[in-house]
Amino acid sequence: MSDIVKLLKRILKPIPFKIKRFPYSETGEGKFLSGRYSRVREFFLVVKIAVEFIKGFRAFHFLGPGVTFFGSARFEAGHPYYELARKTAEAFSKVGFVIITGGGPGIMEAANRGAFENGFPTVGANIKLPMEQKPNPFLDKFVTFRYFFVRKVILVKYSMAFIVLPGGYGTMDEFFEALTLIQTGKLYKFPVILMGKDYWASCIEWLENTMLANGAISKEDLSFFFVTDDPEQAVKKVTEATSTLGVTPKALADFRLSER
Repeated sequence: MSDIVKLLKRILKPIPFKIKRFPYSETGEGKFLSGRYSRVREFFLVVKIAVEFIKGFRAFHFLGPGVTFFGSARFEAGHPYYELARKTAEAFSKVGFVIITGGGPGIMEAANRGAFENGFPTVGANIKLPMEQKPNPFLDKFVTFRYFFVRKVILVKYSMAFIVLPGGYGTMDEFFEALTLIQTGKLYKFPVILMGKDYWASCIEWLENTMLANGAISKEDLSFFFVTDDPEQAVKKVTEATSTLGVTPKALADFRLSER
């Protein structure tokens, strides 16, 4: 009994010093990253995160091979990048890939729409934000997450390619995280396709003339992504890469038939 009491005292022991907790937004991540809590509270925060992972696993587990689209939430219907995402998603859907996005507006909506309006499966991993991001109406299924890092794991885990259209900080984060996982061998060398050549031109120039020139990356690292504005070329690049894993257009079609 005394051992149990000692253990409880150790668990409940306060942190060694107190600091004012950082201001945070009322989203799961905001609270989690706002500073230290008691060890009991930290434990239950970890449990909440685990539950969120399980929720994502259950929703996405039985999907067919997927392609994840990244891009800005700020481009509306009619914008050239919105239409490019829509056409590209439609092209991937026709081959048999499930379209996966962050479930919100802009490029995410465009990609989901390209599949949804043509009768192909499309799913979203939405995120709860202070400015409330609502799921777009072109989703067969979606899950709303509280934690960004859980959502990012789901978007990577169930995808066999990443289509990166123009976007801001979030898109850059997703793009470079995919490259980092491939570079470090944590992720199979799935295709990373940049679409919107003009938008990405200066970024690629910086990678070549600054990062590569200073030895921060190797020449091989620049081969981890491919640039095109042609949806059919993007599809061809992905299907060539995934065919070595047995994911051929025929296999995708057979899987889709088995789901009916």
